[in-house]
Amino acid sequence: MSLMDYKQTLVEHLSELRGRVVISLISLGLATAVSWSFVPPLLSFLKKPAAGVIEKLVFFSPHEALMIYMRVAFLSGLIISMPVILYQLWLFVRPAMEKKLRKHVAYFIFFSSLAFIMGCVFAYSVIIPPALKFCLSFAGQDLVPLISADKYISFITGLIMGTGAVFQMPVLSFILTKLGVINARLLRGKYRFAIVGVFVVAAIITPTPDAFNMLLLAVPMLLLYELSIWVSFFARPKLK
Repeated sequence: MSLMDYKQTLVEHLSELRGRVVISLISLGLATAVSWSFVPPLLSFLKKPAAGVIEKLVFFSPHEALMIYMRVAFLSGLIISMPVILYQLWLFVRPAMEKKLRKHVAYFIFFSSLAFIMGCVFAYSVIIPPALKFCLSFAGQDLVPLISADKYISFITGLIMGTGAVFQMPVLSFILTKLGVINARLLRGKYRFAIVGVFVVAAIITPTPDAFNMLLLAVPMLLLYELSIWVSFFARPKLK
């Protein structure tokens, strides 16, 4: 390939990428706008893990309530538009994959969306309740918790989104294996580094410094990494 052909190909890829990003952003914007009407029940839903721990949420600035509405609507819009975003991602990487795999776009979108939702549910039901109890257990009788709604929603949505992203590991392993970037042997050989990376990511995502809450996320991440190795093994190109 000549330099001119290479530049043309690069420009075409960048142009296509820009188009995919624009479509994803439009779908995200529309889903966020639709979600705006459902923010009140969504706020009640997000507050349920704090039942018995936090009675009321407060805000301290005139615009804080608006920012909370925007954050919750954006989170809901991202979850709703996830299939569209994943479909655009698939269309972008599809030319680099084998022709017989291109027809499996429905499976890719389904399992990616399922993994993301499973991660969100796991964070909501397993990680958040004990994390809240641990954080507020230090209050004692001398400290009265007055929790900002903005801080609480940031706490909740950060954990939910971070865990949802982490649960994409097996899907990402499948894609990268099909693209020839990784393989099962490489992942197995980097297991020690993966363990360190898992605990670093778990420490970043979980907002509490205790080992218990960090392990709540680190253990599933290690299991997901092991699953990613097996996914990569079965997704490897078959010898002809």
